[in-house]
Amino acid sequence: MAIVLRSLHLLMILYVSNIPLNFAQDESQFIYNGFSQANLSLDGSAKIHPNGLLQLTNISNQQVGYAFYQFPVKFSTISSLSFSTNIVFAMVPQEPELGGHGIAFAISPSRNFDATTAAYLGLFNFSNNGHTSNHILAIELDPVESAEFEDIDNNHVGIDVNDLRSLESAPATYYSNDERRNISLELISGNPMQLWIDYDEAEKLLNVTLAPIRTPKPNWPLLSRPINLSEIVLESMYVGFSASTGTVASDHYILGWSFNKSGQAQSLDISRLPTLPPGRKQKEKRIVVIRALLIVVVVVLITITGAAYYFRRKKFEEVREEWESEYGTHRFSYNSLYKATKGFKAKEIIGEGGFGKVYRGTLPSNEQIAVKRVSHDSQQGMKEFVAEIISMGRLRHRNLVRLLGYCRRKGELLLIYDYMPHGSLDRFLYSNGRRHLNWLQRFQILRGVASGLLYLHEGWEQIVIHRDIKAGNVLLDNEMNGRLGDFGLARLYDHDTNSQTTLVAGTVGYLAPELTRTGRATTYTDVYAFGAFMLEVACGRRPIERMGMSEELVLVDWVFECWSKGDILGASDPRLEGNYVVEEMVLVLKIGLLCSHVNPAARPSMRRVMQFLNGDADLPNIPYDSASFGTFSSSETLDFLWSPPSSFVQSSDPSMSSTVSILKGGC
Repeated sequence: MAIVLRSLHLLMILYVSNIPLNFAQDESQFIYNGFSQANLSLDGSAKIHPNGLLQLTNISNQQVGYAFYQFPVKFSTISSLSFSTNIVFAMVPQEPELGGHGIAFAISPSRNFDATTAAYLGLFNFSNNGHTSNHILAIELDPVESAEFEDIDNNHVGIDVNDLRSLESAPATYYSNDERRNISLELISGNPMQLWIDYDEAEKLLNVTLAPIRTPKPNWPLLSRPINLSEIVLESMYVGFSASTGTVASDHYILGWSFNKSGQAQSLDISRLPTLPPGRKQKEKRIVVIRALLIVVVVVLITITGAAYYFRRKKFEEVREEWESEYGTHRFSYNSLYKATKGFKAKEIIGEGGFGKVYRGTLPSNEQIAVKRVSHDSQQGMKEFVAEIISMGRLRHRNLVRLLGYCRRKGELLLIYDYMPHGSLDRFLYSNGRRHLNWLQRFQILRGVASGLLYLHEGWEQIVIHRDIKAGNVLLDNEMNGRLGDFGLARLYDHDTNSQTTLVAGTVGYLAPELTRTGRATTYTDVYAFGAFMLEVACGRRPIERMGMSEELVLVDWVFECWSKGDILGASDPRLEGNYVVEEMVLVLKIGLLCSHVNPAARPSMRRVMQFLNGDADLPNIPYDSASFGTFSSSETLDFLWSPPSSFVQSSDPSMSSTVSILKGGC
C-alpha cells in the first residue's frame, strides 16, 4: 500500500511540474525575473549562471551567443499580430569605451542561423543580409559604428527587417517624464537598462522605448516606425536574443524578460532580478608581470623620458614666421587642436573631400569646433593667404559659418570653424537614414542662405564671391538654421575693383554657362549657383541626376518644362506629400528659374532675390523661351564639360560618355 501511495505522489508531482510548461507553450506569454529553470534554448557561448543570470557572450573575441524561447509563438494573420515585450539587459565592455557588437532581440522562423559574428550580430552573413526570405524582425542595441551598414553612430538603437541596415535608428536616449527632455544613455556603461518593444496591429506601428533600470516606462518611445508585420513574420516564429563580439568583446547579459502575444507584457520585478558579477580582479600572474616590467621601466626611465620629450616636440611642431605675430589672437596651437579632436581620431571625422578631412573637436572652454586639415606644401603666397583667412574671419552673419582661426604645420594648414551639430543640408535631402525636412524648415533655410550670400556680395567692406554654393556647403546649426560655409574657393575683392577671377572652380550642375566660356566668376555666377540650390531644396533632386548609362536629368530644364506645361508644382519634392504653402513653393521654383537664366544680366541680384522672398517685390515674367534656361544651353558648354581645362573640378563619375542625352522627365 505504501508503495502505491508513493507512486501516486510521484505522478502528482510530475503532473504539477508540467503545468507552467504547458501554459507557456499554449498561451505564448511568459515572464522571467531571472532564468533559473527557464524554457530557453541556448546556443553558442550562451549560458545561465547559478543565480539565474543569462549570459550571451563573454570577453572572448569573435563569438556569438543565442537564447530563444523554447517553443514557437503563433503569429497567425487571422488573429492579431500585436505583441509586447519587456527586457532588462546589460553590456559590460572588456575595456572602457571598447565593447562587443551588441545585442539583438529577434523574431525569427528558426533558431538556427547561417550567420557571421561581429557586425552581423549572429543574425545574417555577407550573402543573405538584406534578403526578404529571411523573415526576421530585430531590434539592435549597437555600440559599434559599422560603415557597411550605414550606422549613425557608435551608441544607437535600430529597427532591422531582414537586413542590418536599419529601417530607422536613433542614438541611445530616453525621455524623462519628470524633466520632459531626452537624456543620453551609454549602452556599454555596464549598467542594467530596460527595453520595451510594442507592436500594435491595428495601427501597424512598432514602438521601441529605452530607459535606466529603475526608471518608469517613458511616455514617449525612442523609435516609432510604421511596419506591416504580416509581410515579415510567418505563422510560427521564435522569439529570443542574439549577441556577438568581434576584435573587442563585452559580457552581454539578460537579467529579465517578459513577453505577451495577446496583450501588454507584464512588468518585471526589479527586486527579484539577478545581480551582475563583480568587477574583474587582476590575476596574480598579471601582477607579477607588471612588477617585473616596473623594475625594467625604472632602469630605463631617463632614456624613455628624454625620447618622449624629443618625439613630443616633433609631434606638435608648428611653422611660425615673424610676420604672423600680428595674427596672434587668430592662431591656434596644434597641441590644443590635437587634444580637442582626441588626436584627430577617425571617429571624430565629420566630413571628407578633395580638400582633406574635417574633424569635430571640443576646446577646454567646452566650445565645439570643426577643424579642416588642408595639405599645403607650397610656401609661395602664404603670407597673403593667411591675411585673407584672417580678413574672412571678421565676417559676421547668422547665416555664415564663422571662421575662427588657423594653424600652420609643415605641409599642412588647419582652419578652425564653428561646429554645426546637424551637419550638411544634403544629408537631410538625400540620406534615407535621416528625417526629411518639412517645407517650413526648407523655406527658412533658403531665406537664411540668401541673406548670408547678400551679406557676402554687398553687406561687407569687401565683395566675397563664394564660388561653390550647393547643399553640401550649407550646414545646419542647433536650431536647423542654414549657414553657408566652405569659403575655400572664395576670393575677396575691394568694392572699387573688378570683382572677377579667371580660375574655373566649383561643382558641375551649379556652374553658370559663362564660366565655361570665360572662366570669370562674378556675383552673378553665385546667383546662378544659388538658383540651382533653390531648385534642389524645393524639388529634393540634385541639379544633374543620372537616369541611365548615357542619360541625365537636368533639373533646371525639367522644372522649366513643368512650368511651361502649367504644372510647376509637379516639380516639388514628393516626400513633402503636398504639405507646403503653395504660394511659397511656386515663388521658390520661379526664383530658381530666374536665377538660372543663361544671360547673367537677366538674373536678379541677391538683394532682389531677398525682396522676392520677403514679398517686398513682384516677380517679373519668366520668358517661355527654353533656350534662356538650363545648364547645357549650347554645344559649346557641353563640349567644355566633357573636355574641361586642368583647373576645372570634374564630375567624379569616370563612366560618363562624351555624348549626353538630356532626359526631360514628366511632370
